[in-house]
Amino acid sequence: MKTDVVVRDLVRTFDDTTALAGVSFEVAAGELFGFIGPDGAGKTTLFRILATLMAPDRGSAEVLGYDVVDDMWALRRRVGYMPGRFSLYPDLSVLENLSFFASVFGTTVARQYDRIAPIYRQIEPFAARRAGALSGGMKQKLALSCALVHEPEILFLDEPTTGVDAVSRREFWDMLQGLRDDGLTIVVSTPYMDEADRCDRVALLDGGRILRIDAPAALGRTYGRPLLAVRGGDRYRLLKALRELPHTASVYPFGASLHYTDARADAAPEALAVELRDALAAAGFADADVRPIEPDIEDVFMALMGAAA
Repeated sequence: MKTDVVVRDLVRTFDDTTALAGVSFEVAAGELFGFIGPDGAGKTTLFRILATLMAPDRGSAEVLGYDVVDDMWALRRRVGYMPGRFSLYPDLSVLENLSFFASVFGTTVARQYDRIAPIYRQIEPFAARRAGALSGGMKQKLALSCALVHEPEILFLDEPTTGVDAVSRREFWDMLQGLRDDGLTIVVSTPYMDEADRCDRVALLDGGRILRIDAPAALGRTYGRPLLAVRGGDRYRLLKALRELPHTASVYPFGASLHYTDARADAAPEALAVELRDALAAAGFADADVRPIEPDIEDVFMALMGAAA
């Protein structure tokens, strides 16, 4: 299988802060590969290095067979990059922005229209509108159109849907799936776990280190301990009560519920639910709802972060 990205022991520091601490991974051609991690995990630094905008301190990175430092100029024509912050020209119109980026790469919007049409058609009725006056979702579609207008062989998208409404996020990811189905290699970072589920593989990144890489469904199967969702009144007091139980491995708030992990790896989840319900009733939480659940990417991430800490 052809490999479009090969990274080995990549290190980048800023004064006393280590942004990347020996990162290694590979991305196959035609893969939709995701990076998941909190703010400060090193995602943006990694993407800037892969897009040839920053040099690493140590280690190596090859994209499409080109070294990101030695072959920087040859690589830039083959890469599409969309930074986390909207970075187009707010005072230029939609069409003016797109035309400018096309001209930088020696092409035109007309010549590349078929390539960007699935995305650009959605904002084409607003071609004369200033980019700064667009909604969040339309800005992202314009930025993606600009990243694709020179027909790149690989896309690097750094948290492209942050701050965008849920409907626009879903539409954006539908577009990415279409590009991936057409054979384009896409490397994307996201803080949203539901978006991670749409990747072929994901890398969990924290503190400049990759904690694990696998397919989203496979990550949940690595959890290794019974997991239960607990709901009840006075969540803070309920969380404290759960953490004081003798077989508690971890308890974290997840949305409207608390996720409880039991330290007894081989215990039957249904039996644990009954045991936990009785223990909580004895502690004054007679209305507590306890049910076994399947671990997802976020549960695995929290467990790996706790182990690393």
